[in-house]
Amino acid sequence: MFTPFSVTGCSLELLRTGERGIVTFCKTQDETILNRLISTGITPGNAIILEQKFPSFIIKIENTSLALDTEMIQAIYVRIIDN
Repeated sequence: MFTPFSVTGCSLELLRTGERGIVTFCKTQDETILNRLISTGITPGNAIILEQKFPSFIIKIENTSLALDTEMIQAIYVRIIDN
């Protein structure tokens, strides 16, 4: 009756610690946040790992770990990569 499905994409804030994803797009109306994301190297096609969620979000992109605020994390959408 039901067809199986899986979530393959979501906001970065919904990933679990240690999960990896490919940035698919950044969704924000705030140009300042968009410019900050681009300046840190977070652009579509880049691989990203969520290293920590609390007390702050820490991501790893290429060989760099970055601490991001909640507004930036909520703007990043990723396609989850199977671990």
